[in-house]
Amino acid sequence: MTEPKDAAARRAVEPVICYPNDTLPTPPMALYRAARDGAKKISETYAAPREACTFEVPQGSFFRISSVEGPQVGDLNLWNKNDLSERFYSGKTRALHGTHITTGERMWSSFPHLRPLATIVADTLSWYGIDAFGGSVHDVIGTRCDPYTGNLLSGTQYHHCCHSNLTRALADHLGVSDAEAEPHVHDVLNVFMCTGFTRDTGQYFMKASPVRVGDYLEFFAEVDLLGALSACPGGDCSSEHTSDAAACYPLHVEVFEPAPGALEGWVAPAKNGYDGSHGR
Repeated sequence: MTEPKDAAARRAVEPVICYPNDTLPTPPMALYRAARDGAKKISETYAAPREACTFEVPQGSFFRISSVEGPQVGDLNLWNKNDLSERFYSGKTRALHGTHITTGERMWSSFPHLRPLATIVADTLSWYGIDAFGGSVHDVIGTRCDPYTGNLLSGTQYHHCCHSNLTRALADHLGVSDAEAEPHVHDVLNVFMCTGFTRDTGQYFMKASPVRVGDYLEFFAEVDLLGALSACPGGDCSSEHTSDAAACYPLHVEVFEPAPGALEGWVAPAKNGYDGSHGR
């Protein structure tokens, strides 16, 4: 089609932030840091390479995801342990915080709840920022590698992608069939993954994660949590995923409980205050 005469002027219109977030509730980071200092480990588990694990975090506790043997990214799902219909909402988290999240930002839950499930309290990759390609770490833009897209694009039947890993792990944890567990699996936080969008075509890209052995991302549980973490078959996602080609490593999940009284004054997040009438 013919470009209009005012095309340049239209492109030059200044953008407007859709959801200014300066009125979001501010997490009490100093209180969280103080509570974390005296916390003791109460459980740990590992997501094996190309597999997933589940873990539970009591409200008011912390959990840490660590790279322990080599550069590895992970796909994280979170649910309210007491109500699986309340789960991580990556799209709204992206709208509120941006394409990638870090310390002081939160993983928000699905409608009608829309409240923080977890707050990031420490991120050893916060130094990375946004690189020259527009890439950054810990994204909420990728959905998770899955067997359906693999089949669509290349006709494969690959079962160790993150969607299937999370499905199997959740099914085992709940004691239900894979078919019953699968609808609960949802869009993820891509822990340690370095991603962005190409400037020319707007396509989602990945590149080698900057994660090193010993790096971690740590969270405060705002509600009782059930988590599932997949050690992605892409390894550090420097070349491909949804295959056995990449070198893969485990991810370590640790849960820490604060000392009694350490969170004095903390108030758990209430469910969203919208009245639910939808104008009727």
